[in-house]
Amino acid sequence: MLADISTWWQSIVLFEQIFWVIALLFSLLFLIQTLLSFAAGDADTAVGDSDSYIDHDEGIGYQFFTIKNLIAFFTMFGWTGIACIRGGLGAPATVLFAVLAGAVVVAIMIMLLRVMGRLKQSGTMDIMEAVNKTGTVYLFIPAVRGGTGKVHVQVQGAVRELPAITDEAKDIPTGSIVTITGVINESVLLVRPAIV
Repeated sequence: MLADISTWWQSIVLFEQIFWVIALLFSLLFLIQTLLSFAAGDADTAVGDSDSYIDHDEGIGYQFFTIKNLIAFFTMFGWTGIACIRGGLGAPATVLFAVLAGAVVVAIMIMLLRVMGRLKQSGTMDIMEAVNKTGTVYLFIPAVRGGTGKVHVQVQGAVRELPAITDEAKDIPTGSIVTITGVINESVLLVRPAIV
């Protein structure tokens, strides 16, 4: 079998040999990359202390020149080049089609990852989104900021239980409907009874 491969290798021209080396080498790297992605996960987050915890930090986005893009480009470049040679195209047309095929694959990868990037959500609740919404008192709220109660309010598509205070002269009892008028210290809701 090795003799057959050796005979076949010597029978093809150097131009085609180059494409075979590129195709096989980068296909192997692509396979290893895929297996490692499944085995170890394909996360872009750092472990330990990092800047990933900074609010509203979206990073630098998807990059064009990455190892993954390089591997994808040359894998497609190699196999397209072999297909063009086997199809009888000349060297200039083969290189042109191989480069175009590699670029198209990288462009598709970038578009897909950008679309998927729009689907991600930080998971961090923005408490300011609760302002001007109505909620239900879960734990009574003492009058004139005499203590903290709890309010159930829908924020960013989920019902949240948040601390609340009021400037009203009377306590707001459990079960009352309230309107959120502001946020104190970036974590406590300022509420008043809702006008029905």
